Amino acid sequence: MGQIRDQIIKRVVVRGTNWVGDSVMTVPALRALRRVLPEAEITLAIRPGTQGLFADAEFVDNILVYDRRGLLSVMAQVRKWRQGAFDLAILFQNAFEAALIPFLAGVPLRLGYATEARQPMLTHPVSLPDWRTTRHEVFYYLYLVTALEQLLFGTSSICEQEPDAGLELSESRKEEATRLLNSHGVTSESKLVAICPGSINSRAKRWPAEAYAALADLLIEDHSQVLLIGSKEEMDVSHQVTTRMRHQATVLTGQTSLDQITAVLGLVDLVVTNDTGPAHVAAALGRPTLVIFGPTNPLTTRPFSLRAEILRHPPECAPCMLRDCPIDHRCMTAITVEEVFQRSRLLLKRGNFARTVRSLCDSVA
Repeated sequence: MGQIRDQIIKRVVVRGTNWVGDSVMTVPALRALRRVLPEAEITLAIRPGTQGLFADAEFVDNILVYDRRGLLSVMAQVRKWRQGAFDLAILFQNAFEAALIPFLAGVPLRLGYATEARQPMLTHPVSLPDWRTTRHEVFYYLYLVTALEQLLFGTSSICEQEPDAGLELSESRKEEATRLLNSHGVTSESKLVAICPGSINSRAKRWPAEAYAALADLLIEDHSQVLLIGSKEEMDVSHQVTTRMRHQATVLTGQTSLDQITAVLGLVDLVVTNDTGPAHVAAALGRPTLVIFGPTNPLTTRPFSLRAEILRHPPECAPCMLRDCPIDHRCMTAITVEEVFQRSRLLLKRGNFARTVRSLCDSVA
């Protein structure tokens, strides 16, 4: 790969990932890119379902939505990229199409992983790191920005800094989220726990609905308010939970956009979820998060935050990474309602203690 002069890079387009959790895991790389090219205009090209994550992101200048619906939409995206007059394309997305678009758009510099027979379409192909299955996914995206830094300056300062996966919410979005919660009868009088019992891309990642129902009842009896959240595709799972509950939870499943639910997650006291996108979002917003892991690998895909904890009892077959369990789902059924409840109570108490300390410090100041 030839060297690149940073003086010629004024406009950068980054092809983001498709899934919500993956998009959150690109945040450290996007922040690093801003440090490497502080004067460049950075455009993030993402699918409609993830744009709400970056509404308040200070490390991105523009959002380019790519709603893929066939060949015509691909060509429409090519025209938009050509109109953008980008100098550099960085491809976090690994698909063939992700490299085809900047190639056809004539973006002069195209950097990405040499996967899916894409190498001929990349001016600067990067070999897949041999450590990918043993390190967290945030480093997979950071590795591309590190490669760019080396091409520009011959340095690797990114490797010397702690990755920052945090997201911020504006006050206006918090206020909108508060109004949304109030419209559903949710108040600030007691702790607020969000539960995400579904998982769009894997049934095997779901802790049983009856377990979530029992957990929600225990939390309500322990004086917490419970929200059920998720996408329209997960409404059936939330229905399975509510029909098994003795008490009433507030159901937001299928009723909010990602932009709205991101803001809501920034207000809750705790999130309990499977290995899903909301786990990553809540943790990035600094909210206490408890993630129930089963068939997936927490080493590579757990939320990248100290505020997130995982609960896992892996059998010999885990992590299998399968979308449907071919046997008895033992990786998830081994996790009991009582242990999830007790861990949830502990996280709520820690959060309450932290708020008390901050309040005391503010009063002294």
